[in-house]
Formats: sequence, structure tokens, C-alpha cells
Amino acid sequence: MAFRNKIDLNSDVGESFGVYNLGLDEEVIPLISSANIACGFHAGDPSVMQRTIALAKQYGIGAGAHPGFPDLIGFGRRNLDASLDEIKDFVTYQIGALQAFASYQGMKLQHVKPHGALYNMAARNPEIWEAVADVMAGLDEKLILVVLAGANRPELEAIGAGHGIRVAFEFFADRAYNPDGSLVSRREPGAVIHDQGVAAERVLKMVREGKVTSIDGTDLALAADTICVHGDNPTAIDLVSKIREALHHAGVEIAPLGTFL
Repeated sequence: MAFRNKIDLNSDVGESFGVYNLGLDEEVIPLISSANIACGFHAGDPSVMQRTIALAKQYGIGAGAHPGFPDLIGFGRRNLDASLDEIKDFVTYQIGALQAFASYQGMKLQHVKPHGALYNMAARNPEIWEAVADVMAGLDEKLILVVLAGANRPELEAIGAGHGIRVAFEFFADRAYNPDGSLVSRREPGAVIHDQGVAAERVLKMVREGKVTSIDGTDLALAADTICVHGDNPTAIDLVSKIREALHHAGVEIAPLGTFL
């Protein structure tokens, strides 16, 4: 794989709710290039959505919808036995809500990245990606669908092409990978990588070689357009800063997805 000279850094933000504060949005958002904003089902509320859009606008980054299952108690991380039609309705509702807040502030949404269980279920069942892509095409065909990078790239590219939308492939800097390219379950030891240096090296390996080392030590072919860095813990700022520094020294420009896809 050719060395890539431009990549996006994304983070899940806007996940506070009412009086409950979660994440470090004001510190993380200036360091990323795209923001995945919760839309009120797994986290977030109208005021949080408005504030988070304002932060994205202030720092000139791409704003995207982060729709999940209607599961505030489980933070959208529990599988829901929902039909494809129900999933389409959930996603339509959430994207539409965030589109309204963006429009009010003179912005357009850049992308859609499903959250938590919805994302993980889609990674195992492409019909869910198809359902999300269908909704996106109906709402705004310029929206970019963010999907998990892996072996099924041709199938996901075909889904995007079939609906006339762009697809961005995502790499997780601070998550361990199984040999098949799926993410190691958070319930398993070693699923989350806490060492900032290790995370930065994994990012550089992916950018330079198009590879990631799985949890069993084998290398997987993996090419991505965007790197997810989680911003919901006190070490997140150091992690994002370390990754930015590593990319800068490697000659890689950090830019929103919409500027190069």
C-alpha cells in the first residue's frame, strides 16, 4: 500500500446528558478533525447537541451524526433485537435532529457513524449498513458513511456506490483487533490500549504499511481513511496529542473527511 499523506482524526463527543457530564469535549474537539455527535438516543440531549455543534463550528471541524439504539441506561452498547425498518427509523430520527441543529448554526453535517452496538452489529450484518446508507441517501447524498475497516471492504464500497454515497473506512487507535479484523470485545482483557506510545505506533504502521497487528501478534491488511480516538477518559487528551504529533512528524496531514474523500 502506498504511504498516505492525509488522514482524518475522529472522536465520539456530545455524550453528556442533562446534569451528567461525560467526556472532555472542549479539550478534545480542538485536536480532532471530525466529531461524531450523539443524537439523544444513547447519550446527548438537545442542549448538548446544540453546544457540540457550536464547538465543531468554532474549530472548523467536520460534524457528523452518531446515531445509536434508544438505550440511555446501557449507553447504546447493548444489542437490540430491532428490525431493519426500525433501525432505519431510529437513524432517520437522529440524523434529522442533528441536521436541524447544524442548519440553525449555518452548518451541514459531514458524515454519519453508527454508535456502539449498532455499529458492531452492522460490522457482522451488512444489511444494517445497507439500511443506514439508504437513509443517508434519502436525507443528504453528500453525507459520508463511516464503517469499520476490514476484509469486507469491496462489499461496503458496493453498498455506498449502490446508494450514491461515499464510504470512509475507520481504524481504532486504542482498540485491539481480532485476527479476523473485528474489534476485541471490551469484556476481554487487552481490548483497550492505554499506552499512548503503543497507540501512536499502531497508527503509524497503519498509515505507512496498511497493516495492524492483531491481539495474537499476526499482521492484518487494513487501510483506513479516519482514525477514531476515544475522548471519554482523562488520558484522552494526551493520547490524541501523541497521535497528532506522530502523524505530524511522519508528514501526514490531519484533515476532515469531506476535504479529501
